[in-house]
Amino acid sequence: MDEIGDILKKLDKAPAKDTKSEIQPQKEDDVEIDCDRCSDLGWFTEDVAIDHPDFGRFVICSCQQDNLLEQNNSQLIRYSNLGYLVRFDFESFVPEFSSVPDIQSLIKTAKDAAVEYTMSPRGWLVLVGPHGSGKTHLSAAIANQCIQNGHIAIYIDVPDLMDHLRSSFAPDTPYSYSELFDRVRNTPLLILDDLGSAYPTPWALEKLQQILNHRFNAELPTVIATSQELSSLDSYIRSRLKTEHLSKIIRLKPSDIGFGLGSIPKDLQDRMTLDSYKTTTTGINSKEKASLKLALEVSKTYASYPDGWLTLSGSTGVGKTHLAVAIGSQRIREGDDVFFAFVPDLLDYLRSSYTPNSAIRYDEIFERIRNAGVLILDDLGQERGGPWAEEKLYQLLVHRHNLKLPTIITTLDDFTGELGPIRSRAADKAVGYVLTIVSKDFRRR
Repeated sequence: MDEIGDILKKLDKAPAKDTKSEIQPQKEDDVEIDCDRCSDLGWFTEDVAIDHPDFGRFVICSCQQDNLLEQNNSQLIRYSNLGYLVRFDFESFVPEFSSVPDIQSLIKTAKDAAVEYTMSPRGWLVLVGPHGSGKTHLSAAIANQCIQNGHIAIYIDVPDLMDHLRSSFAPDTPYSYSELFDRVRNTPLLILDDLGSAYPTPWALEKLQQILNHRFNAELPTVIATSQELSSLDSYIRSRLKTEHLSKIIRLKPSDIGFGLGSIPKDLQDRMTLDSYKTTTTGINSKEKASLKLALEVSKTYASYPDGWLTLSGSTGVGKTHLAVAIGSQRIREGDDVFFAFVPDLLDYLRSSYTPNSAIRYDEIFERIRNAGVLILDDLGQERGGPWAEEKLYQLLVHRHNLKLPTIITTLDDFTGELGPIRSRAADKAVGYVLTIVSKDFRRR
């Protein structure tokens, strides 16, 4: 039961009722009562015996509680900055790519993760996908549902946030910079949409780093949506988004660019795992067993902590592709942006992007590949394309070599003799590790 003081406090927050009927008696026909229980007073006393402990105590009526809840939600919605996005909910979540079979499971996974997050917002939820994949809708739906659950949330587009912070320095602004900055970085639930599209200046990047770092250290619930691949984001911000104990990364679209390039086929992921890689079998000697065991141990370590380059060298059938796929599959499960490509097919696709009717421009494809979170180039050295192909591979690998981006290469090359510009980078011990696997062909054993 509520005490009278608590009831009056709650009623003070509600719109005042018209009490003229209590002061000036009206004809019974003129009085319209919405609530029979309290006669629209908002409170009532229980009809109990005089010796009952609740005798004479005021009880707030359920009609008033509904009004208070509605007012509270209205205040939370105004605070949230959702605006017209208040109409977005989970039921109406149907993104542009939802009719594509390969994407349907990703969309369901993303929606389920978002719904689960609203039940008890903890940690960070990172939504990654291209324009039209439903990131904004899902972000707004999270905010709306959390508000319905009584949580305080702020939704804001990152470019708008930067504009608001800049404008707060103006002398006639209704709020100060410190007030706005503190409100954003300390709100119980912050939802940032379109991350990565709005820090062209060092100042803007610094402000965003400060906000995210504060929320990271305090482990404040945060939802972030971005159309950029995580590998292309600022390294300081990226490190926080990919913190495993705090952040969950959800992708709304596969990483492939067409013709199967980019993604690892599911049947390969199912067959080629670290557990299914055989290091002991009949027909191999002790040296070969040791080589296979070392290859597996190195691959397990790299799969857990991808750092720099890993080049898997060896003859046909020793399991180079098997290990590369297994590593890539584990990184996908842990939220990394993995791009897998058979090198001859990749070069054919790059050539086709020059044609007038190509669905994707060459520069878009090339940028996507060279900045992938983890790039897997299968069968490097077997491509045929002359100087053009070598030039494209050189540009791609020089970029990743300079930035030490995680890269896995499988090759038949034994790295003996004179090394060219591509092979010398693959063999650079300052950036990566060349693992030569010595064994007989698995397929013939």
